[in-house]
Amino acid sequence: MIRLSDIDWRILLGTAVTAVWLGAGLLYFLHQGGTIANIPIENLGSFLEGGFAPLAFLWLVIGMFIQQKELADNTEVMRQTMRMSERQAEVLAASELNQRQEAFFKIADNVKKQLAAVEGMLFISCFGETEGSIVSPETIHDMWHKLATGDADIFARGFLSTDLKPYGGAEKIFYGTAIRRRHTQSFVDTFDRLMRLAENCDQDGIITGTVAGTAHGMVYNMMQSASPNAASARLVDVSKYENIVQQGSG
Repeated sequence: MIRLSDIDWRILLGTAVTAVWLGAGLLYFLHQGGTIANIPIENLGSFLEGGFAPLAFLWLVIGMFIQQKELADNTEVMRQTMRMSERQAEVLAASELNQRQEAFFKIADNVKKQLAAVEGMLFISCFGETEGSIVSPETIHDMWHKLATGDADIFARGFLSTDLKPYGGAEKIFYGTAIRRRHTQSFVDTFDRLMRLAENCDQDGIITGTVAGTAHGMVYNMMQSASPNAASARLVDVSKYENIVQQGSG
């Protein structure tokens, strides 16, 4: 059942005005004592036009206002729909980003172990038996043991804590032989891929900053700075790790 409160007030107003207009017209017609039969046929059209034209104009105006309201309502519905679509798109984007981040952390774990293994082989090549056991076999064996038990930075710290100048500097350490060049290039390529993966799932730079600001990042910068193409080499921001080292040594 339709209630009056559900009907647009313009329709109610138009209905009331129409009723009053028709009632007033009927009273006027009766007061004149005439009938339609007494009106000449050539004047009948003018009579009807004069009686109903104002009503036609009234309902035309009312229809325009109602149509404007419906258009405004439809526009608002479209706005709400667009907002919901935008929120859904944001939720989907956040979900996709979370999935990429989860995949990255799983991959990064294995990549860090790979980087540590490359550093270990490079460390042996630089300071092992072939170089006169600069670092004793027992120490190197202990470093491999620590790597196997979860200390992925052990060989990186070994490079960082060693003064390389007595052994020809960073260029000779990392690029002095074919084997060292191969290990160094493998490390650089792997670290670059890890950084690209981090950038692909990082909106605010936290993940890339965390990856770069490690002992691996500092070794990467040493390698890049000592490379033949050092002028165009890419370096990463390791300031966070440097601050940690300074605080620890202080």
